[in-house]
Amino acid sequence: MSAILTFHDLLINELQDLFFAEHQLLKALPKMAKAASNPKLKSGFISHLGQTREHVKRLATALGILGCPPKGKTCHAMLGLVKEGAEAIETKGPAAVRDAALIGAAQRVEHYEMAGYGTARAFALGLKEAEVAQLLQATLFEEGDTNEKLTEISVAVNADALSSDAPTSGTTKSKR
Repeated sequence: MSAILTFHDLLINELQDLFFAEHQLLKALPKMAKAASNPKLKSGFISHLGQTREHVKRLATALGILGCPPKGKTCHAMLGLVKEGAEAIETKGPAAVRDAALIGAAQRVEHYEMAGYGTARAFALGLKEAEVAQLLQATLFEEGDTNEKLTEISVAVNADALSSDAPTSGTTKSKR
């Protein structure tokens, strides 16, 4: 593990973590879009892919402002979240159930990103790096908006998933 000796170093560490995380999403989102059957979900993943490209550019700009090259550091959390997304892609069964799993995986990613961007923005504000904080706030807003859109899409997807539920041989439904 590298040393983080200053608050400035900590901000750079956060930005490099986010830079890596966003690059993982650039690879995962096209796969999630391909796996989605709901047209709004598919479109949402494709739209967020475009936003993610912009997020990478903003992070590169922010790192440049802070005097660092645009490079990432391994984000183990995002690797795990992307792995969960891959599991959702491989879900066997009704398409609506897979779509619901994809939304769940995507929302976990959005929540992680919102936490990361919020933390980095707070660090930038503390360091009086207003331009960096503005870049991070723009992305934070977009991540929150994406999460809200996923929630809206989930209403229809979840209803479809529920309607696809039918008792199958050898399974029981829990009563809660």
